Amino acid sequence: MSALSHLTPHQTTVFNLLKTLESEVSAQTLYAELRAQKHRLGLATVYRALKHLQLQGVVQARSLPNGEAVYSLVSEEKHYVTCVKCGTSVPLEHCPIDEQTMPQAVAPHFKIFYHTLEFFGLCSPCLEQETVT
Repeated sequence: MSALSHLTPHQTTVFNLLKTLESEVSAQTLYAELRAQKHRLGLATVYRALKHLQLQGVVQARSLPNGEAVYSLVSEEKHYVTCVKCGTSVPLEHCPIDEQTMPQAVAPHFKIFYHTLEFFGLCSPCLEQETVT
């Protein structure tokens, strides 16, 4: 990842924190953790660093049903089924998109860093609540 050699100190700080985390996190959570570690970054700086890291292809974002974005390092592709009522997200075991077809369709026009796929609906407990009420 040669793009990482051109990071600012703030971008490097955000990237290094993301490396230590085991799950997706919001920018606000990253900001709070950085402040707890005595880093002097503003929330806007965290957002700018995340955007730059996305443009470098090393960070990915996913939007939750409440509109909040969560961020993680690009590693393996993860896809989710998300409940629109309670917000529970469950990762899919494998990508339902044919890996051979998708890149061929876009390869001449894009450099693909990662892709996301998410299904929205009601989880079993929320579905049961809907049928009871």
